[in-house]
Amino acid sequence: MSSDSRSPLVVTIDGPAASGKSSTSQMVAEALGMRHLDSGMIYRTVTAARLRIGGPPASWTEESVLAAASRATVAPGAPGATSFEPRLDGAECEAEIRGEAVTATVSLVAKMPRVRIWVNALVRATAATHEIVVDGRDMGTAVFPDARLKVWLVASPAERARRRVLQRTGREPTAAEVALETSELEARDLKDRQQTQPATDAVWIDTTGITQAEQVRRIVELATAKR
Repeated sequence: MSSDSRSPLVVTIDGPAASGKSSTSQMVAEALGMRHLDSGMIYRTVTAARLRIGGPPASWTEESVLAAASRATVAPGAPGATSFEPRLDGAECEAEIRGEAVTATVSLVAKMPRVRIWVNALVRATAATHEIVVDGRDMGTAVFPDARLKVWLVASPAERARRRVLQRTGREPTAAEVALETSELEARDLKDRQQTQPATDAVWIDTTGITQAEQVRRIVELATAKR
């Protein structure tokens, strides 16, 4: 997409796992009157489409997943909503794509190169007609290299681990829980390193010692200046 100021504004928010990309993106979109597009939601919808066909995931071919992808779309939410909602065979499918079966399989689908190309094309097509805040791992590099604002969110592994356990349990985690989660996140960081890289012109925001409200305020100020 061109960075021409006449084109719809695109704000990309990338970062490692559990850096707060999705929730921050949602709040930024609301503050700016834009729409939030969760690229991970699309991979989940494609995964759900393939699961409906059946067969063990280990036997899935890239061709079969791409064929199933044609059943997956995104659409603006209800009036007043700031997010896009997933559609499968034309029907809303949020609960299905957040289920255990999809969660256990989506990483397999997201690694398929041609599926990534398909998802990226859908994200770009959506941005052609809407101002969007989009989060992921390579939105500011592979998908929107010319986006007017690119943000890279980062936090220490221990802080990301604490937030993830807090979100999952609704309480402050113990030191042992943080240590275990930190180990798992560091292993995932290593696995995702090739895909998860900041754009050279991204604005880095270290969220380790600031509130979510503060990080949202900073991004809103940056985006407002780009409009």
